[in-house]
Amino acid sequence: MQGDQLRDRLGDFLGRGIFLADGEDWRRHRKIASTEFSTRKLRGHSASVFRGEGVKLANCLKVAMAADQPVEIQDLFLRMTLDSICKVAFGVEIGSLSPDLPDVQFAKDFDNAQAHISKRVVRPMFKILRALDIGEEHHFRIATNSVHSFAMDVIAKRRKEIAAAHDAGEEYHRDDLLSKFMANLTQDENSYDDKELRDVIISFMLAGRDTTAVTLSWFTYEMCCHPEIADKIYEEGVAVIGKHTVVESAVEHLTHEALGQMHYLHAALSESLRLHPAVPRDGKCVLEEDVLPNGIKVKKGDFVQYVPYSMGRMPFLWGPDALEFKPERWLKDGVYQSVSPYIHSAFQAGPRICLGKDSAYLQLKVTAALITHFFKFHLVPGQEIAYTTTLVMPIKKGLKVTLSPRQ
Repeated sequence: MQGDQLRDRLGDFLGRGIFLADGEDWRRHRKIASTEFSTRKLRGHSASVFRGEGVKLANCLKVAMAADQPVEIQDLFLRMTLDSICKVAFGVEIGSLSPDLPDVQFAKDFDNAQAHISKRVVRPMFKILRALDIGEEHHFRIATNSVHSFAMDVIAKRRKEIAAAHDAGEEYHRDDLLSKFMANLTQDENSYDDKELRDVIISFMLAGRDTTAVTLSWFTYEMCCHPEIADKIYEEGVAVIGKHTVVESAVEHLTHEALGQMHYLHAALSESLRLHPAVPRDGKCVLEEDVLPNGIKVKKGDFVQYVPYSMGRMPFLWGPDALEFKPERWLKDGVYQSVSPYIHSAFQAGPRICLGKDSAYLQLKVTAALITHFFKFHLVPGQEIAYTTTLVMPIKKGLKVTLSPRQ
């Protein structure tokens, strides 16, 4: 499938965002985004958001544990990451992880739109349904319009705030990604119009929300299957930050420095990503005729797919124990060892390697360290654990767990 075919299928929702950009447009997006992601203020703001949302999640789990009730934890992770990415990307409070777990229309619309665009990739008849505005295409249009309207309303309000600050001779201060893009870009070749801003932010939301929630869900599943590994993560956490009985106290100690010392935690998360990559398949369009390392010739316009899900299970890459969940494969003398992104391709590789990789690992570490510090997880018997493939790879029917306290 060529780039223009992907844009036809996904562009109604993602527009001209970085996922669908090529050539000069992509280089422009990449340059500006990489600059913004590297700023200390945005990193600090993201860390603060991730810790705050981690506390809300842990407190929800405490309520369920006290009531001796099972929870569908994948839903909670999706709520947490939606709230997190809306704060980081938009600077907006959604509140889907509030104690009463409310239905949030924006979350429903975002889910519906995201689920539908993945179907378009393998459904050639979508153009007819789109032209007639019937069936799933009708519902997709309504969901997409709702998400776009939400984004455009936030952008319009933010422009007014920035203009008011400038008129008052003041510097505009907000640390979310949208504000950074808008406040730092002047009317030159790098400036964004409102639709471009919308597309950039929605693309980052798609990249940062479902992927992290799905990874945490599969990680929790593996902790249920391997409680001895969860115990090691807990013991490492106690050794680094001490034993805490209050969630808010524990999260204050989960600094960048402390998380950097939790090598076993990092290894366990990487092992989960190896076996359960959030994006199980991906591909690139060939710009010029070339020859792949294995000798296969590709022509301009060809579409080359690679499958991280399969790569993570190949014995010739990972050894005869490739199907085992084994964090130790990432450690040498107790220290985490990274692997070439061309082997561990969960975050892509080369020029298009994920800009949010460090941010994703930060939220994964904060959340995993926090919940394993306070809870043991147990699978509810009788449920089917299988995956379904959309753009990501969630657990098909969610993940129901019960909880018990760490002593």
